[in-house]
Amino acid sequence: MSVTRGALTEGDIRSLVKGATPDERAAAAEKLCRAIGGSELSDSDRAMAQDILRLMARDMTEMVRRALVVTLKESPVVPRDVAMHLASDVAAIALPILSFSPAFTDDDLAEVVRLGGPVRQLAIARRPRLSSKVTDVIAEAGDEPAVHAACVNPGADFSEPGLTRVLERFERSERVLAAVALRNALPLSVAEKLIGLLAGELREQLAARYGLGEAAGDVAELTRERATVDLVDEAGRAADLKAFVAHLGKEGRLSASLLLRAAAQGQMGLFEWGVAELACVPHHRTWLMIHDAGPLGLRAIYDRAGLPARLYGAFRAAVDTFHALEAEGGPMERERFQTQMLQRFLSRPHTINREDLDYLLERMDRLSRREELPAAAPEARLAG
Repeated sequence: MSVTRGALTEGDIRSLVKGATPDERAAAAEKLCRAIGGSELSDSDRAMAQDILRLMARDMTEMVRRALVVTLKESPVVPRDVAMHLASDVAAIALPILSFSPAFTDDDLAEVVRLGGPVRQLAIARRPRLSSKVTDVIAEAGDEPAVHAACVNPGADFSEPGLTRVLERFERSERVLAAVALRNALPLSVAEKLIGLLAGELREQLAARYGLGEAAGDVAELTRERATVDLVDEAGRAADLKAFVAHLGKEGRLSASLLLRAAAQGQMGLFEWGVAELACVPHHRTWLMIHDAGPLGLRAIYDRAGLPARLYGAFRAAVDTFHALEAEGGPMERERFQTQMLQRFLSRPHTINREDLDYLLERMDRLSRREELPAAAPEARLAG
């Protein structure tokens, strides 16, 4: 065995197998593990090394097993069956291997999360890399410390359903909510749920981290619909509107009032996807009917979506105003575009209820105040 040349003797291996005392076997185990970890192994050497590791993993002496996990916890040499055996050992043996070993599959880690108890869950949650397959199980079955650890772990990938489940299970846990709020990126549906759960300093943290502007701070005074539109507005073009609108539809919150508020401030993407969702028509066809199918196209898709007839004039005015500003061309900062959109929309004759009118006026005042501040870097002109 080449890994033994100049490093181990046949006597070392005999000491590992037949050492008279636990200390002798532990010393031989540490020496062997260091030799394995620092060598390039041929296929035959790797197979021999793994057989020796299997022997060590079943040694009655904890010091021998600990020498293995401390020295080779991050090594690709450790075979999967050895890693799984050690994962069921006492905590001092199991935790290092669970925290770092690349031997485990996602299914292995998920099984340990389900069955291994809180201490092992926490070790897995802190691994340098976690796939959404594992974090989905942590979100569903993990204790609060493990869920919190996974949420603050920058190497943990979460799916949208996984984060949603975290919020459902731990909506009263400030530390978990804060951990979710401070993640690098959140799906819109999760951020929208989070706004409704956060309070005080936590809401401010979300606003600072994700640039939610006044949406998060105003949620106590504004309705949830207002915060939803503002959230989409701040998220900009990077938002996954298709998924977010599907989430709103599932929650029963894809209302005419929400869509009117979006359309009236130039948030055409949200309006288009919302109408497509309500009408059960693909987005590209909905877009054509709203923008390119003449005066009857909008009416047809509007009616199919089941939106109230009394508000059609307001929606028509919003779309026409949007088109007029688009036709004028030229670059325009997003907030200036929205200010002009709202001014023109509110100056047109149409029917709109008092609550929505107050919101739009409030929004226009807010945008006007922002324009009085020192100019920020120009943003791309809003295109829905």
